[in-house]
Amino acid sequence: MSGFARPEFVASVEWLSDHIGRPDVLVVDARWRPDGSGRMAWQAGHVPGSRHLDWASDLSHRPDGEDALLLAGPGQVAESLARIGLGDGMTAVVYDDTAALFAARTWWSLRAYGLDTVRVLDGGFAAWQAAGRPITKVEDDVAPAAFTPRIQTRMRLTTADVRGLIGSPDVTLIDARAPAEYHGLEGNGRRLGHVPGAVNIPAAATTRPGTQLLRDGAQLRDLVTRANLTRGRRMVCYDAAGILAAKLAFVLTLLGHDDVAVYDGGWTEWAERLDLPVER
Repeated sequence: MSGFARPEFVASVEWLSDHIGRPDVLVVDARWRPDGSGRMAWQAGHVPGSRHLDWASDLSHRPDGEDALLLAGPGQVAESLARIGLGDGMTAVVYDDTAALFAARTWWSLRAYGLDTVRVLDGGFAAWQAAGRPITKVEDDVAPAAFTPRIQTRMRLTTADVRGLIGSPDVTLIDARAPAEYHGLEGNGRRLGHVPGAVNIPAAATTRPGTQLLRDGAQLRDLVTRANLTRGRRMVCYDAAGILAAKLAFVLTLLGHDDVAVYDGGWTEWAERLDLPVER
C-alpha cells in the first residue's frame, strides 16, 4: 500500500494471502447485518481461518433508555476476543463487505483497548473474491487465547468531553456524515445540523467510486487538505453512531495523524440533548 504514512494498519489481498495461516495472525470477519444475520453470511462462505465478530453485540453496548451503541466495557471485549481466539501479541486482519465501515469500527474498538496490531483488508471480502482467493465454509477450531484490555482514553470521547472541546484551538471536530446531514438539510435526529465548529469530511468520499477500495494516499491527503485540517492538532470524528467516524479515524491515522479520537455517541446523543448547541 503506497502513499500512506502508517501502512501497517492496512492489508492488501496479497499481504493477507502471504500471511494467512500464521499462528500470530487472526483474520476477523466483521460483516454485519441489522437483523443479526452477519454470522450467517460468514457461515455461507468466508476467508479461510477467519472468525466472525459482531461489532454491535460483541464490542458495543446500549445504555438503558438510549439509542446509541457505545464501546463496550473491558470485560465484554476481553470475553468476545477470547471466544474467537484473538489474544495478546497477535495481529488481527479485519474485513467486511461494506467499504470497511464495520471493519473500521472493529479496528477502532480493538485499538481503543490497546491492540495496536490491527489491519483492515482494503476492498474487504469483495476484493478477496475478485482476486480469486479461496473461500470456505469450514469452521476451524478456536485455539485458546487471552486478551488483556488496556484502555486508550484519548481514543474515545463522551458527549461531555466533546462539549468541553468546542472552541478549543488545539482540537478539530470532524463530522463524517453526508453533507446534507452536516448542513441540517436532512437527518433522523431530534434536531438537525452539526456540532458547532465542526468541519465536514464525508467518510463515503474516502472510497473509490464503484468499489470498496480506499482512494490512494494523494487523493486522501487532498480531501483532508481541502477541509483545512492542521497537522499536530487533535482530531475528533463523529457521525450518527460511530461507524462513519471510525472509518474516517482509520483514514486519518493512515495519513499520519497521531491523535485521533472517535465520539461514538455522535449525533444520536447530541441531537437529543436540548441543552447542547447546534449549528446549521
